[in-house]
Amino acid sequence: MAARRALKAVLVDLSGTLHIEDAAVPGAQEALKRLRSTSVMVRFVTNTTKESKQDLLERLKKLEFDISEDEIFTSLTAARSLVEQKQVRPMLLIDDRALPDFKGIQTSDPNAVVIGLAPEHFHYQILNQAFRLLLDGAPLIAIHKGRYYKRKDGLALGPGPFVTALEYATDTKATVVGKPERTFFLEALRGTGCEPEEAVMIGDDCRDDVGGAQNVGMLGILVKTGKYRASDEEKVSPPPYLTCESFPHAVDHILQHLL
Repeated sequence: MAARRALKAVLVDLSGTLHIEDAAVPGAQEALKRLRSTSVMVRFVTNTTKESKQDLLERLKKLEFDISEDEIFTSLTAARSLVEQKQVRPMLLIDDRALPDFKGIQTSDPNAVVIGLAPEHFHYQILNQAFRLLLDGAPLIAIHKGRYYKRKDGLALGPGPFVTALEYATDTKATVVGKPERTFFLEALRGTGCEPEEAVMIGDDCRDDVGGAQNVGMLGILVKTGKYRASDEEKVSPPPYLTCESFPHAVDHILQHLL
């Protein structure tokens, strides 16, 4: 790993780190203001596929987070870019609320499968349709392979188990575009002009947030909110740079020790 440099950018996960559905993590809005009062650039990176970027922004604004659209980098954005690059017509296995992020993409007579979190569509008939397309040679694009995520009523299956089922059944490998993929973090940083060694990632997912960020040379801070479960920090190697109670604690540490 390259030597650490002065901190210039902080990447922040959204769901589970700043908010859980329609509730903000206590103190998160104030902590974000404190972080913004420094010289570092702040970007928000999310694997959420349950809603479009516009809906996500509305949700954050209702929770009184001061965030602009151009500061958010989503795995949906990354998936759309890949679809355009490959010039394919995808079968979109995503939540209906995320469809606006694929507006203008040709989807009739599909020759590819794009899969995100789509609880309403994850039933036998639809998955079998995707299975048959893949058997005919269509590429499988996974927006991410998260195992589970946190809802108000508890933990819930993510898209990962469904992607893996399709991979297993068709003996193919999905192209994954979201966290923890190296290209996702590098793309998110691209607009900041910062190198990974000048950045920190804060998130509640030990593998996708912290592990992925540290694999590209960033520091990873794991927060014990959202999907965090006891001893998650032991599941990644190297372990997180820091494990702390919540986003406000992570900001406190950055202000006191990294700036």
